[in-house]
Parts: sequence; structure tokens; C-alpha cells
Amino acid sequence: MLMNNNHPTPFPEVNAILQELLEGIQGVLGEHLIGMYLEGSLANGDFDQDSDIDFVVVTDAEITGDLFAALQKLHERITTIDSPWAVELEGSYMSKQALRRYDPANARHPNIERGSGERLKMVDHDEVWNVHRHILRERGITILGPDPKTLIDPLTPSDLKQAMSPALNGWAAHLLNHPEVIGQRGYQSYVVLTLCRILYTLQFGDVVSKRKSASWAKETTCQKWGPLIDRAWEGRHHPQMQADKEDIRQTLDFINYLR
Repeated sequence: MLMNNNHPTPFPEVNAILQELLEGIQGVLGEHLIGMYLEGSLANGDFDQDSDIDFVVVTDAEITGDLFAALQKLHERITTIDSPWAVELEGSYMSKQALRRYDPANARHPNIERGSGERLKMVDHDEVWNVHRHILRERGITILGPDPKTLIDPLTPSDLKQAMSPALNGWAAHLLNHPEVIGQRGYQSYVVLTLCRILYTLQFGDVVSKRKSASWAKETTCQKWGPLIDRAWEGRHHPQMQADKEDIRQTLDFINYLR
């Protein structure tokens, strides 16, 4: 099985890591592999040196047992590659059936997050993951496989707005009760920019990049949060630094504003 898209991004080092990942996945999954795609910032058009590489692998059945263990070893090997992008892979493995539409009875799938020391694990892909389905269907980059529009049902503006409810009432509410989670500048910045995207989706029933939603938020309903949003964008470049206590307080206020 050959790579359908040898240059899926404009970034040679990113393409090199994706080639390693694809060849490894092909070796593990064989005929179970249906497709491999990119979404996130690469698909939205605002990828930069501080972004991660969001991917989705589609299979003909759920990943369990020996296949899961083999994929876990593959990701462990990739993290040893001498490339800054080797630890920036963030993605999920989903069966064709699970990808089609959100089903709460079939929402637990293998996932890996960016970062050194991260491992493949089983994660609940709740209704919020419809945002990823939408980006993948409408703007996804195909590395291998059929057009993602043939694999995912269309999502309506109402569907996308509904996907924001568990994000605010689950993820964001948890942060209000556990502010220590946003102690590092990287995650605190991520929270602020994600809140901008949530607000944009609630307003328009669409999903756009962090950059576009942040710019919109500063110019419209969130003008008072403009300085915080600007600092959040800068904070992406210094993820390991400690977040400023005042920025943490304002981030919590921003969450309360949206809720």
C-alpha cells in the first residue's frame, strides 16, 4: 500500500514524521487500515511551529488487544526519532462505523496526545469530538484512503453548537474547580484560545481556527478580554513557563462569562 499523498503539508520535517507513522501503521494494521487523515490546525490553515500534528486513522474494526499493543510500541519508537515533531503527534484510531456519527455506546477509542512521555491510551470521544468530525469532513487532508466526506455524515450548525455544551459544562467547569491545572502558560493559553473557538461556534454554528476565532472575539463580544487573548497567543510560544496569577484569574473569569 503506497502513500497516496507524499507531500500532505508544506513542511518537509512534518511530512517525514507522517511518512514514518503511515509506514508503521500499515505494517501493524495491514488490510484493516482504511485511511489516514490530517485535521486540526493543518487543515484549518493556521499551523505554525507551536502547533501539533492532528491525525485520524480509520480502520475496518475497533482496535483492541495485540493491535493496540503494536500501535503503542510504534508510537514509542516514533518518539525516539531525532525530530522536534516526533513528540507533537496527536490523534485517534477509530473504526469506520464509529467515525460515521457520534454514538455514546461506541465512543471509546485509542488516542495519543502530544508531549514527551505520552502513550497510546483508550479515551472517551464524547460529543465534543463532533468538532473534529466536522473539520475532518469539510477540510481534512487525505494522506491515504477515500474522501472523508464519504466516511462522515454532515454535521449541522445545531450539531456543532450542541457539541459545545459538554465542553463548557464538563471540561471548562472542571477547570473552575481545579485552577491548578492551568498553572503552566502553555495550557492556560490553550484554554483561552479554545474558549474563543467555543464562543465562535456558539455564535455561528461553525468551526474555525484558533487564530480566526481569537481575532473575532477581540473585535466583538470579548473586547474586554482582548489583552488576555493577546497574551494567550504569545503564551503558546512559551508553554513550559508558569502562567501569571492574574492571567489564571482572568481565564477563570472568562470561563464564567461563557457559562
